[in-house]
Amino acid sequence: MNNIILDLKTFGQMFRKERKAVGLTQAQVAINAGLRRETIIKLESGAQVDANTLIQAVAALGKTLAINDRRVDYDNLNEAFNEDH
Repeated sequence: MNNIILDLKTFGQMFRKERKAVGLTQAQVAINAGLRRETIIKLESGAQVDANTLIQAVAALGKTLAINDRRVDYDNLNEAFNEDH
């Protein structure tokens, strides 16, 4: 499943969902990340946190971040709609 996140509120919602899916409390994530629980609460509410905090919190869930290209790949799009396939 490819989740596209374009704002901090959506990131916070997805982070909370992933945290619960792996069975961790906010306090456990905070401990694993070396952060305060209040920071995890902020992150989940969509508040701004620094990049290092975000990366630490994501890693505490056993997850990683990726940068994806939002531009359309016309070769792949053409191939998907080609009638010969």
